[in-house]
Amino acid sequence: MPYIPLDENLPGITGLLNYRLDTALPIRQLTQILLRGESTLTEGERELIATVVSNGNQCRFCTNAHTAAADVLLGETETAEKVKNDPDNASVSEKMKYLLEIARKTQVSGKNVTTELVEKAKQAGATDLELHDTVLIAALFSLYNRYVDGLASVTPTEPAFYNRLAGILKTNGYLPSANRYAALKAD
Repeated sequence: MPYIPLDENLPGITGLLNYRLDTALPIRQLTQILLRGESTLTEGERELIATVVSNGNQCRFCTNAHTAAADVLLGETETAEKVKNDPDNASVSEKMKYLLEIARKTQVSGKNVTTELVEKAKQAGATDLELHDTVLIAALFSLYNRYVDGLASVTPTEPAFYNRLAGILKTNGYLPSANRYAALKAD
């Protein structure tokens, strides 16, 4: 049961963003830039960063939402599960493994990101911009995880909900739009 009155048809962060539109807009804009804007990392790779951070923070809503989004963008369901549970054996590049490790370190504390880890990521091909964006995505999703869980927003348990949400995120990204969440309702 949420701690504040939220639209019962908009679980997780969707209801929170709808609750206060003036704060939602800059949050959505930053998310759109980081996860859907120009980058040398694919949209799927950036969703993997959101997934591992949310998983590390034990935010079920965000973990489920971004796992589903990564699955849709990658066109398969194994990689997101592997990066959450067995990152060393995930089928991602060495560069991505280091970036995901940096994201996990950032999720705990930015001070856990070491010079040595950054150098290993650079040796594996990570650019300064990729390092920047990885840390910023990790910090942003730590904020989201605390936002969702700190106000006890509703977390659906049906995978179909998250699949519908992933479709919206793939097609429309993160910016607001008319009837944005109409497809979230069960068929």
